[in-house]
Amino acid sequence: MRIVGGAFGGRRFNPPSGIPARPTTDIAKEALFNILNNMLDTEGINALDIFAGTGNIGYELASRGATRITMVERDPASINFIKKTAKELGIEDIAVVIKSDVFRFMNQCTEQFNFIFADPPYALDALAELPVVVFRKNLLLPGGIFVLEHPPHYSFEAHPNYTKVKNYGGTIFTFFTQSTQTDV
Repeated sequence: MRIVGGAFGGRRFNPPSGIPARPTTDIAKEALFNILNNMLDTEGINALDIFAGTGNIGYELASRGATRITMVERDPASINFIKKTAKELGIEDIAVVIKSDVFRFMNQCTEQFNFIFADPPYALDALAELPVVVFRKNLLLPGGIFVLEHPPHYSFEAHPNYTKVKNYGGTIFTFFTQSTQTDV
């Protein structure tokens, strides 16, 4: 795996075998960040990476100027790898690694983010609930973006915050946006 852009662009990292993660491929990640470049200025953002796995998306965000990246993961080997890699990249001061079940974290979280990325296990029974919880708990700042990576048999086009979907083979990214409107 490699970081595809930004200050650490081209830098490679190799997660140990046995980590129960399905990292976003370099090709899909590059396509994702090409889309995000037109939707969001990542410089100085506060980001959340849930189901962080290897930390792949978090490193990419740090490479592109995010000033705080919260990475939520429950697997101890994955957490150790994320912390080790963050230290090697010199981003341990902006990479907040939290060991938790993602739904427990989201239900207790009071912070808001400019960008949230979720790459859950494709077999996760509650995968379709992720956008519901993100918006019910008001986890995005106004104008914020939530991207959900998921298998092709899910569709979120009926969700009120749905923006668009992009298909990269077996990898689907659905984009959701928090309204910039405030209630009066």
